[in-house]
Amino acid sequence: MRKLSLLFFSLIFAVSLTISAQKSAIYTHDSKDFDKAVSLYNEDQYASAQIIFEKLKSTATNEELLSDCSYYIANCAIRTDQPNANVLMERFVSDYPTSIKQNRAYLDVAQYYFKQGSYPQALRWFEKVDDSNISYAERDKYNFQKGYSFFSSKNKKEAAVYLNKAVNSPEYGSQAKYYLGFMAYEGDDYKQANKYFDEVSGEEKYKEKLSYYQADMNFKLGNFQKSIDLGLKAMSKSDASEKSELNKIIGESYFNFQLYDKSIPYLSLYKGKRGRWNNTDYYQLGYAYYKQNDFNNAISQFNKIIGGKDFVAQNAYYHLGESYLKLNKKQEALNAFKNASEMEFDLAIQEDASLNYAKLSYEIGNSYQNVPSVLTSFLNKYPNNANKSEIEKLLIDSYISSKNYKEALVLLEKNKSTENKPAYQKVAFYRGLELYTDGKIQEAGSMFSKSIDEPRDAKFTARATFWKGETEYVLEDYKNAVLSYRQFAGLAQAAATPEFKNSNYNIAYSYFKLKEYDQAGNYFEKQIEKVKDDKDRLNDSYLRLADCRFVSSRYTPALEAYNKVIDLKSVDADYAYFQKAICYGFLAKNNQKIEELNSFLRLFPKSYYRDDALFELGNTYVAEKNRDLAIKTYDQLNTEFKKGSFTSKAILRQGLIYYNSDKDELALAKFKKVAADFPKTPEALEAVATARLIYVDSGRVDEYASWVRTLDFVAVTNAELDNDTFESAEKQYLQNNTKQAIVGCSNYVSKFPNGIHSLKANFYLAQSYYADGQESKSVANYVYVIGEPRNEFSEQSLVRLAQIYLKNNDYSKAIPVLTRLESEADYPQNKTYAQSNLMKSYYDKKDYANSVVYAEKVLANTKTDDGVKSDAQIIVARAAIQTGDEAKARTAYAKLQTIAKGELAAEALYYEGYFKNKDGKFEASNTVVQKLAKNYSGYKYFGSKGLILMAKNFYGLKDSFQATYILENVIKNFTDYPDVVLEAKTELGNIKNEESKTNSSITN
Repeated sequence: MRKLSLLFFSLIFAVSLTISAQKSAIYTHDSKDFDKAVSLYNEDQYASAQIIFEKLKSTATNEELLSDCSYYIANCAIRTDQPNANVLMERFVSDYPTSIKQNRAYLDVAQYYFKQGSYPQALRWFEKVDDSNISYAERDKYNFQKGYSFFSSKNKKEAAVYLNKAVNSPEYGSQAKYYLGFMAYEGDDYKQANKYFDEVSGEEKYKEKLSYYQADMNFKLGNFQKSIDLGLKAMSKSDASEKSELNKIIGESYFNFQLYDKSIPYLSLYKGKRGRWNNTDYYQLGYAYYKQNDFNNAISQFNKIIGGKDFVAQNAYYHLGESYLKLNKKQEALNAFKNASEMEFDLAIQEDASLNYAKLSYEIGNSYQNVPSVLTSFLNKYPNNANKSEIEKLLIDSYISSKNYKEALVLLEKNKSTENKPAYQKVAFYRGLELYTDGKIQEAGSMFSKSIDEPRDAKFTARATFWKGETEYVLEDYKNAVLSYRQFAGLAQAAATPEFKNSNYNIAYSYFKLKEYDQAGNYFEKQIEKVKDDKDRLNDSYLRLADCRFVSSRYTPALEAYNKVIDLKSVDADYAYFQKAICYGFLAKNNQKIEELNSFLRLFPKSYYRDDALFELGNTYVAEKNRDLAIKTYDQLNTEFKKGSFTSKAILRQGLIYYNSDKDELALAKFKKVAADFPKTPEALEAVATARLIYVDSGRVDEYASWVRTLDFVAVTNAELDNDTFESAEKQYLQNNTKQAIVGCSNYVSKFPNGIHSLKANFYLAQSYYADGQESKSVANYVYVIGEPRNEFSEQSLVRLAQIYLKNNDYSKAIPVLTRLESEADYPQNKTYAQSNLMKSYYDKKDYANSVVYAEKVLANTKTDDGVKSDAQIIVARAAIQTGDEAKARTAYAKLQTIAKGELAAEALYYEGYFKNKDGKFEASNTVVQKLAKNYSGYKYFGSKGLILMAKNFYGLKDSFQATYILENVIKNFTDYPDVVLEAKTELGNIKNEESKTNSSITN
């Protein structure tokens, strides 16, 4: 209990103690001035007296008069608080060591300071007094005053010595007993304290205070009813600080009687030690509210126990958890039970808290640990708990519901009991899906095989079989993919799975990749017959069916399928229209082909296939001997596509038309243009060869020779060796003899750096190096190919170079290559590839503006699959966060949630909670974080960031316990993420700083 202040006792003493005025010694001097000064001194006129004494001293010749004057001057200085008073008294003692006033001087000064309540100064002078020279009449007064001075200086041992000498004094005895009783009370010697207090209890001036002490002593002795009675009696006569202590005594006494309703008013009025409550104070009031079912107030008190690590704190956290449960605040309850479960002061409470923590983890998810681990830990620690069977069932189900398949699999691998095998099959399957989503295809395939090998649930066996086929397809193992898909389709439970509706589509594509076009077409037809509601796949199935029939030279059914694609008005309508025109050509209906190609050019002015259509139209005009329209069409092609893939071919065709029309000079102009603008290409070689015929036929061989010497790719004298060397190397390449091809092509490039076939040789060499795993060596040859004017190998070389640079994170080299690929690609998928990787490259270089430009291009492409769309959407969102564009980030993350899976879905969900926190929607934000913990617990990084968000939400809801507890756990449990720990420490520091500002004022 609170000890009464010494000031209080000094006031009691000041009221009761009578001190007679100090009398001077017997005066023997005749001087009237001296007598006048002494008279003034005795009347407390010290300043006036001092002036006279100093005047007398300055003229005195008598040694006794000098001594007396010095004595009084020093006393006057002390009584008027002059800074040199000490010095004057010390000088008196040293100058007049034989003066009879020396001991008297010490005593007078000590008693003066005592009267003023300056006990430390009094004690200093009492210590100088020779008590053997004190008269008997003054001895009691001396002993009491010196004892009390020791008491006020907290030297209780010395105080007791002198106060005990005064206990029998008629004048000072009761006061001495009172203070001796108080010292015994402070020393918890209640027997001795009661003895002294009883001896003075009859005196009116002590009655009020003794009730307070007796109430406190009875409380400490366990006499709670008596402490209540005495406390109530003392309340009206006590000051504010004593009333605070009495409220605590009465409230805690009722608490010990389990009369919680009566205890609450008194416990609430307690003001704490030095204005602060301790953990026990908060616990008692909180528990009293808890027992009254006032859970909100109970929570308010329990939450003020921050950082407690003792029996009281464990009890408080446990009942805090129960209070939260009563109010259906399960996340808060989980945190409280977790805290109680980690303390070992009461093992029964620890076990029950652990049980509640485990159940709540299963029910709402757990960001600190994966749920299966929590449940398993409980079973291992408490194998004989009455709830064991219930927890075991929850454990099995949690493997799936928590979606923390990676760690769940580890636990199941260690415990392969029969009852766990169904769970193992499901977990292996779902882990396979996770790995597949994350792009870890081979690992995913292994998981699906494990699921198949544990055939406990026929539906999961079927689904795993299908996804095994998916992994084989992605790994380009199309033969096994076909087997897996067809095996899936034949399983009894396949029709009940979500994968079944697209099984024919997947089988069809596998055959398509194997170039078994008839089989592929048949399965595309089956897909079309069975699935009409999936517009994208329906369109694609018609398109691929048409392609299969086209490749198999079945042009009429191909035409029918292409027309279906056109009728569906899909994004591939331009391709279908173009292919439809080509079909008419193969059906020997060139007039219709020409009509369809011209219609195509009108209907699809921005199609990827426009240059193909113009080239085909020109060729068809040639076939129909309509040479003028052919020339005109080729001119249009070359105007619209100055650097297109057909430009060199179109110019060559014009040259050949002129040659066949005997317009040699026009033909030569075209051939020379091809040779000049597209050197080393097959078209350039054909142009030179045909021009040679013109020159030879016209007898202008010298002119031909002069022209050819200007072409560095035609070495007339070495032509035969050039051709032979290249032919040998090309043969190895075409037969897939990679290492021999490397030797042959390297030999050719070395001997004929500007040879006739140098373009092909460099491309073949680059491809061979790449196939042999020597990617870095292939770079120079690919660079050579793309450095030449656009040719048939340009696009493929750009793709390969981009792949190599991206693999090495060399964005400064990758970006120019990707930019060129985007502008030059004939294949739409390569354009999409360029855009998606430009998006990622710019983002990694922190060029957020360009990364967003390309992300939006990717998103605008309706044929982009969900995986790439997720990447694009996340880049838009992250770039917006980095540049502070919060509005754009909100929209992007909201869109991402609709298409993302795995870690990207976890990130999108985190930001939903993040923005709700920023909007002050703390409870809604916490709901999102709980969803993150339950559904994406495998993604620890966003789980840990979600916990920080939850802490901010709780602090926003004025729940400082939850906030600080969560942050402390993040700091302790997520050291793998330094940025998260740093953020948690910063938030925790901010909260503690804010709390310290208000902690000194108690609010109940």
